[in-house]
Amino acid sequence: MSGILENARSTTGTVTRQKDTSPLSGMCPICIRECGHMCEISKSAFRGREVLYPNPEDFGKSTQASNKDYFLDWTHFQIMVNVLGAQGIEADSDKALFPNVDISVTAGGVPLKVPVLIAGLGSTAVAKRHWDAIAMGAALSGTIQTIGENVCGMDPDARFDSKGKVTYSKDLEYRVNAFRKHWDGKHGEIVVQTNVEDQRNGVDIYALKGLGVNIIERKWGQGAKAIGGEVRIFDLDRAIMLKNRGYVVLPDPEDKAVQEAFKGGVFHSFERHSRVGMPEEKSFVEDIAWLRKQGAKKVFLKTGGYNAAVVAFTLKCASEAKIDLLTFDGGGGGTGMSPVPMMQECSTPTIYLLAQILQGIEILAKKGKYIPDIAFAGGFINETQILKAIALSNLGDGHGPYIKAIAMARSPLTAAMKSDYFVELFNKGNLPKNFSSMYGERPEQFFIAATELKSHNGNGKVLGTDIPWPAVGVYTYFTDRIGTGLKQLMAGCRKWKLNLLDRSDVEPLTEHSAAVMGMKPIWESSRETIKKLLDK
Repeated sequence: MSGILENARSTTGTVTRQKDTSPLSGMCPICIRECGHMCEISKSAFRGREVLYPNPEDFGKSTQASNKDYFLDWTHFQIMVNVLGAQGIEADSDKALFPNVDISVTAGGVPLKVPVLIAGLGSTAVAKRHWDAIAMGAALSGTIQTIGENVCGMDPDARFDSKGKVTYSKDLEYRVNAFRKHWDGKHGEIVVQTNVEDQRNGVDIYALKGLGVNIIERKWGQGAKAIGGEVRIFDLDRAIMLKNRGYVVLPDPEDKAVQEAFKGGVFHSFERHSRVGMPEEKSFVEDIAWLRKQGAKKVFLKTGGYNAAVVAFTLKCASEAKIDLLTFDGGGGGTGMSPVPMMQECSTPTIYLLAQILQGIEILAKKGKYIPDIAFAGGFINETQILKAIALSNLGDGHGPYIKAIAMARSPLTAAMKSDYFVELFNKGNLPKNFSSMYGERPEQFFIAATELKSHNGNGKVLGTDIPWPAVGVYTYFTDRIGTGLKQLMAGCRKWKLNLLDRSDVEPLTEHSAAVMGMKPIWESSRETIKKLLDK
């Protein structure tokens, strides 16, 4: 692949003077002194480690992802529609209508109205800023919202006992209650995720016993990076507080020279880093058993797109511990703040990771081992990708699809952010004319699912006040777009229930995609099918 991105990336705000860069280095073929452009090398000469990360000035207001071509994406698979019969419903043209497709599912023992869930969104500022939108939107959509790592540790109002265990967190309590405010008590759930720092601080016990949370998710990592969670801190006193709470804060906020440089405007933010765990099978199994004894009704695990040995290790641990839901997150997805080189060049890309997971599951299934429900993440944004991933996870062993739900974070955040922005424009009387002329001048008009939500899910609560408009945006994205789109696709496959999706519904379009997924390319499988049916 061309190295054009090596020296100019939109995530770091860097560009090259010339467009015909060197394919290997990404540098301009002729580099000159009198150049006003900031390429990666140039910016690094001034800002050093800051250029490892997405633009610091955008932290808390943005999300990021890799833009590397992994030579395999969901467009390399095609959905195979059908016209013969109907599965999961009576083969009657008046009944086999796409709105009657059932896209509900149970993942990790939790009933979901739609086969998507929101993965861990924790201490990164963009998640906190839009928490009401995503948490309430998830609850209204009938799905899972996961509170990500480090929330208690980052909470300036959190209180800890003499042993360093959290006894109160205003932020965590708020996040739990925001979801429950519109939760129907049946579909979806609020999940508290815990990393190494959270376990040290006793966040799991506080969540279970102090807030009545039912589900704890352990976190080993994510697809966008292979090191601990990272956020930017723009306040010196807060940076010192976090260091005193045990976090790794860089540069050292207690160093006098660093303090002077910060006050002098040499740099504008500190980095707060989390430690990485050192998982072991025996200790993990014991930890899961301990969590259940503490009152956890269900236990989940979230991990990243690590190498194949780790995929096998994770599946083995999850099987032995009999966890309820295991989330794998492939490279190429999203993050609030990860080193850009790591986001680009590390982690197993999503579809390659899926192939590894399914190989491991097939081996465990043949041995009669316990297999947890799987949630899959890594850059998903729409119903075609969702259908393909779920269908490919049906190995034809009678179990049905092993992937029960798709985990998302960046896309629902985008839905929340854009909704929030356009509502702000409305409140200021600055809606773009082309937008208002097409979609309406009031939120009641431009959020197309507002009428449905008010009629069926509002329970007398006022849209725009009790239910914030950005939450309506997340609901609209999940239910009206993805939900409707998925129903249409499944009806095209003549499958009216999610558990009926299988590999016959998807065909690889290239030899490469077929080889990765252990299937025959469309031209080979079609020849065999036609011969079998007509050459009798």
